[in-house]
Amino acid sequence: MEIKKVGVVGCGTMGSGITQVCAQSGYQVVVSEINDELLTKGLALINSALTKSVDKGKIYQQDKETMLNRIKGTTSTKDFYNCDLVIEAANENMELKKKIFAELDKICPEHTILASNTSCLSITDMAMATNRPDRVLGLHFFNPAPVMKLLEIIKTTATSEKTLKASRDFGNSLGKTVVIAQDTPGFIVNRLMVPFLLNAICMLEAGVATREDIDTAGNLGLGHPMGPLTLADFIGLDVVLAIADAMFEKFKEPQYAPPVLLKKMVATGWLGRKTGKGFYEYK
Repeated sequence: MEIKKVGVVGCGTMGSGITQVCAQSGYQVVVSEINDELLTKGLALINSALTKSVDKGKIYQQDKETMLNRIKGTTSTKDFYNCDLVIEAANENMELKKKIFAELDKICPEHTILASNTSCLSITDMAMATNRPDRVLGLHFFNPAPVMKLLEIIKTTATSEKTLKASRDFGNSLGKTVVIAQDTPGFIVNRLMVPFLLNAICMLEAGVATREDIDTAGNLGLGHPMGPLTLADFIGLDVVLAIADAMFEKFKEPQYAPPVLLKKMVATGWLGRKTGKGFYEYK
C-alpha cells in the first residue's frame, strides 16, 4: 500500500509539527482543529517554523511556499474522506480518542490506516472503537516533530503486517529512525524516561538539591541535552502526569508513582512552557 495523502487530527504543538514534517517530505496533508481560532493558531506555528528555516538558510522561500501549499486546514473531519493515513494528535483523553477513531472509521476509505500519536494510552482500546482493528496502530512522534529523529510505531495484537510495513515505510520516508513497540503503557522511550523525570521531581520535593543543580547534573553529568526538570517543562507537566498515571495503573510499581509536587503543579495550572510556568518561568 502506498501512502500519498495524510490526515492529522489536531493542530496543536504535536499536530502542527507532524503536519509540517509530512508536508516537508512531499505529502499532501489535511489537518483539522475543532474551531477556526485554533486552526489559525496551529497553521501560524507551521508558517513561523518554516520562516525560521528560510531565515537560517536551511530552505528557500520557494520551498516554504511549496510546503505550505501542500497543507489544507479544516474544521470538518469529513475532509479526511480520501486520506490513506490519518494520525490523531488530540489531547490525552481516551474517550475523546475513541470518539475520533469511531468517526474516522465511518468517514475514511476501507484501506485507510488510522494511527494515534498518544504517549501512553492503549492503542488496542482505540482500535476496538473501529471496524478495522487490523489497520490501527500508534505513530508516536517526539517534540518537536520536524527535528526529533525517532518514530515509535506501536503495534497491537490485531495490527496486520501489511499495516506495519506501510507505516514503517512511511516513517522512513519522513527521514525518521523507526522502532517497534508492543502496546503497553509508556512504550519504549517513556518507559525509560518517566521514572527518570519523576525521580528528579522527588529529589526537588525532598530538598536534595536545587532545580538548577539537578538540571545541571543531568545535563553535564549524564550528557543529556537538557536537565530533567527543564525537559518535563518542555514536554508539559500534564503530559508527564498522564503518562505516569497510566504506567502506575498498569504496573503498580513505585517508580511510576507521580510525586505529590507534580500533581499539585498540574492542578494549579503550572504545566511548563506552554503555560509560561512550570519548574521555571517562561516569557
